[in-house]
Amino acid sequence: MRILENIISDRGSKYAVSGGPCASEEEAKAFLRELKRNKKFAKATHNTWGLLTGDTPIKNDDGESGAGMVILRMLEREGLRDHIIVVTRWYGGKHLGGDRFRHVQDAVRTYIESLE
Repeated sequence: MRILENIISDRGSKYAVSGGPCASEEEAKAFLRELKRNKKFAKATHNTWGLLTGDTPIKNDDGESGAGMVILRMLEREGLRDHIIVVTRWYGGKHLGGDRFRHVQDAVRTYIESLE
């Protein structure tokens, strides 16, 4: 499990990104349980994730509507299969509007670049 913390901060909201090898929805749930063993991540407002495996893309917005699809599109573009990416957000008290999608993209890009 690779975790990159404090990668983006905007209007009080803070972002982290994490990921690792993952081949099924069951493994994705286990990955999230492991991530949330860290109380900081368990208390996060959103742990949004995406996974390309088999024939079916799997995602979970965790209340951050549309963010899972952003992650899936970036995984598809990179051809990164059987690898979960989780974007974590701690809400800072101010709505970010469309900027939240840009932050999700930036977080995923930071993670993918860390793999190279």
